[in-house]
Amino acid sequence: MEQKILIHPTYFPSVMHMVALVNHRVILEAEDNFQKQTYRNRMYIYGPGGKQLLTIPVKHSKTGEHQKYRDIRIENDFNWRKQHWKTLQTAYRTSPFFEFYEDDLAPVFEKKPEFLMDLNLETIAFVCDILQINPEYGKTSAYEREVSGMKDYRFMVNAKGEPEFPLEPYTQVFGEKHGFISNLSILDLLFNEGPNALSYLEAQILPPV
Repeated sequence: MEQKILIHPTYFPSVMHMVALVNHRVILEAEDNFQKQTYRNRMYIYGPGGKQLLTIPVKHSKTGEHQKYRDIRIENDFNWRKQHWKTLQTAYRTSPFFEFYEDDLAPVFEKKPEFLMDLNLETIAFVCDILQINPEYGKTSAYEREVSGMKDYRFMVNAKGEPEFPLEPYTQVFGEKHGFISNLSILDLLFNEGPNALSYLEAQILPPV
């Protein structure tokens, strides 16, 4: 194991987030402010039309002040969970391993945790259980703009303007139509590669920082 890596807990993490979690000692950023347009409350999958966004609605501060990520509550006034689950079924029904994981995954969309971070930690635990890994990860106790003693990969939480990550292509359901789309949610890798997903993650390398 190399030096510790600092990343955010995210919603069904991206492939590159999982590369960090599988191959490194990870610390999860738990003390920063919430920001929009990040993987904190969104994931990208491969739909029939190409890259497709799924977003968790959250409750924003009425005063407009910054809120801690850990204090962000999920907006449950409409059934976004049902929408996300139906979208995943439409996108991956014909993938090689969707049915293999379907029964285990469905209950995740039936629970209603109050806080976004709790949901994200649950999705990470789900993925680790599917991959049959038990990574030890800690959490930050205070926010630090500049960190020491670990490598700062918090930039990977930004969904807009993210760099091109050096990920090896794998077969995707709509790949012949739209080509390979890199660094989608880990669910894309699981549904397409199944038990081979862990070996794939272990073979990938984080970009230098």
